[in-house]
Amino acid sequence: MEAAKDKDRDAQAPPSQAADKEKKAQRERQGLLLSRTYVLRQIESSSNERYTQSLRQALSEIEQKIAQLDPAH
Repeated sequence: MEAAKDKDRDAQAPPSQAADKEKKAQRERQGLLLSRTYVLRQIESSSNERYTQSLRQALSEIEQKIAQLDPAH
């Protein structure tokens, strides 16, 4: 129910607000992609299994957030 109300508000939002939301989402996605790249490099260079496990968990969470921002993929 809340999601429908949010969609209605977004549809009625002035174009500048919609553009701002889109820019914010793009910045967030870019930041997540940078974080993902960093974590992947850390996994490749890590020799500590516990640290690697922690990095894999972080990578999984980052990928989930990316998927939420970009449902088309």
